[in-house]
Amino acid sequence: MLPTRVLMVVCLLAPCHADGFTLKEGEDFNQDVLGTDVLRRRLHPSFLCPDMSPSPTVPTSVEFVKAADVKVIAALGDSLTTAVGANGSSILSIPFEFRQVSWSIGGYGTYQHVITLANIFRLFSPRLLGPSPARTFHGQPTTVNETGFNFAVTGHNTLNVSDQIRHMIDTFKSYPGLSFEEDWKVVTMLIGMNDICDYCKDKIPRTIVNVVQILSMKPLRDVQRPTLGCQLQKSFCSCLVQPEENSSELKELVEINTEFQRRLEKLLHGERFFKKDFAVVLQPYLENAEPPQLPDGTIDLSFFAADCFHFTVKGHEELAKGLWNNMFQPVGEKEVIKTFSERVKLICPSKEHPYIYTRPRVESSAATLKRFSVPLMSLLSVFNSL
Repeated sequence: MLPTRVLMVVCLLAPCHADGFTLKEGEDFNQDVLGTDVLRRRLHPSFLCPDMSPSPTVPTSVEFVKAADVKVIAALGDSLTTAVGANGSSILSIPFEFRQVSWSIGGYGTYQHVITLANIFRLFSPRLLGPSPARTFHGQPTTVNETGFNFAVTGHNTLNVSDQIRHMIDTFKSYPGLSFEEDWKVVTMLIGMNDICDYCKDKIPRTIVNVVQILSMKPLRDVQRPTLGCQLQKSFCSCLVQPEENSSELKELVEINTEFQRRLEKLLHGERFFKKDFAVVLQPYLENAEPPQLPDGTIDLSFFAADCFHFTVKGHEELAKGLWNNMFQPVGEKEVIKTFSERVKLICPSKEHPYIYTRPRVESSAATLKRFSVPLMSLLSVFNSL
């Protein structure tokens, strides 16, 4: 068995290296597909923290990994992580996967050009391996030079996650300049999941996995515009869009959504996935998030792609900031976003605890049973399906 030192967080055209794309002086970003380029705007202000240095020696415990100690970043998931349509404003942009601006691993430019988790980490660890350097086209073959370590696949669900994990492990073992045994890795996943934790924990050394809690999906029914693009919702998310308000079908969908959140939290509760050099951390910041609204109460559609379902760069940036903040907040004190109408403000690692929080909080059995009203046998069925 390999020693595992892992901390995990649970998405074509440019010939760039997988460790990120750096703009040349005077170069413009033009990835839009028949629409207005979201990235043609003023730069973000600098983000600096009092301590941005690595540990004096490479940490051996998952509890003492600083942002600057992380050498590798990767992502698993579906179309939200491949960033479908994120930098386009017409229906023709939907087949494009704008991986270079994906919230969890996009490597376009720098933090000042676009805020992604990878670009934040590069402020602390400039030689970070893995940020996605380019866009891809859905369904077309890709290489690591195009995707970076974004192993997400549009259309994948929990049944396909193991394939992504195998691809990730094989890539880590063979990638030039990456020490599979020694380098600390951060892996982010947002997808319906059950079996990733058991599969990874004895196979990837020195890794932190952030598992991001899934969204409450019902509010997305309100994201509408009278365009052909928005009609696509009816094809790829008909269960959400087509039921009538207050119908039994919609009520059932909401219950399943809530049940999934509960089971995921229960699955990751306690120390089952916490070892000396490995941790799986549930990051809950999205679980109750409402769509952003304009002052008149209508949905701010600038956060959504042409299909009225996926996020634009503007939305991806908020996802990235929320995830970064959760990583440096302890269990029980992690911020939960109420609405994207209020922009997320990045925090710095604290002086008292400059490390990524990984240790779970162990509650009494009574408190746990009170918090999760789902029958115990129903919860155990999740494990039986692994």
